[in-house]
Amino acid sequence: MSPKKLVAGIVASSIALVCALAMFAAETQPQNGSWTIQPSDEPGKVRFALLQHWKGHNSNHESDWSTNVFEGLDLSIKGKRDVKFVIRRDAGRFECEGYIEDSEGAGVFHFFPDGKYADGMSAVGFKIDSEKQMSMAIFDVSIAFAKEMKSLNLKNLDTDKLVAFRIFSVDSKFIQAIRAEGLNTDDSDKLVAFRIHGVSPEFVRSVRSAGYQPDQDELIAMRIHGATPEWMAQLKKDGYDHIELHKLIAFRIHGVSPEFIEKIESLGYKHPEPDQLIAMRIHGVTPEYISNLKSRGMKDLTIDQLVSLRIHGID
Repeated sequence: MSPKKLVAGIVASSIALVCALAMFAAETQPQNGSWTIQPSDEPGKVRFALLQHWKGHNSNHESDWSTNVFEGLDLSIKGKRDVKFVIRRDAGRFECEGYIEDSEGAGVFHFFPDGKYADGMSAVGFKIDSEKQMSMAIFDVSIAFAKEMKSLNLKNLDTDKLVAFRIFSVDSKFIQAIRAEGLNTDDSDKLVAFRIHGVSPEFVRSVRSAGYQPDQDELIAMRIHGATPEWMAQLKKDGYDHIELHKLIAFRIHGVSPEFIEKIESLGYKHPEPDQLIAMRIHGVTPEYISNLKSRGMKDLTIDQLVSLRIHGID
């Protein structure tokens, strides 16, 4: 599969996730559900979950939330107690009640959509589907955030992408840092894929310092398949420096590792061509296979001959 087709599939999957999360919302009437809270490993945050059963589907969102968003909730108080607190977003507010005991608790919530939110977002250029308004509240898609993203002149930017940006932490700081590395991307889908797979400014910089000028799809493919600068440095020690980028990715896809190369060379095949190594892995020409043939007297076979034997089923 080509890097472009792979990226398209990734983005489609991420947008499907956004659409699934949109099922949290129903109409402009208050919506109900349950919540849970527990300590988080991140300082200043708690693990907060919102659960709802709607139209025969169960929806569940759980992530780390800053303690500052819970109005009326003091998590420093010990012991079991009843609580009421509010979470306010541009898209609406969550009114929650229940109990907490030593920073863990549960209860019910009522979500009240803000009737002015759709107009505010429309003024920025985004049409709001009422069924997605609760999702936009959960992920804090504020009008200010929408304005900020709009000002960056991004392609394919809609409300689903704004939610995806919030989920995967695509913000102006990240976009500007990526652009500072020479990737003048304006594609919202690519930015989401960058975040999902870890194409960071630091990764771009290290790949370029190794002598490569990958495009955006190649960078994503490198991260998906684990073609890291550290792995490339290992290959360089074996004499494979500045291999074409698509062949490096093929190495990772098919399992051409430094260990595999060293074993092949130990059997007398000095510095095989990258295409030969890929063909060997595709067709199962392993060091064990070569050793078995040698033990049966076939000691001077070329790599091309070994591949041909495997293709024709000669073991």
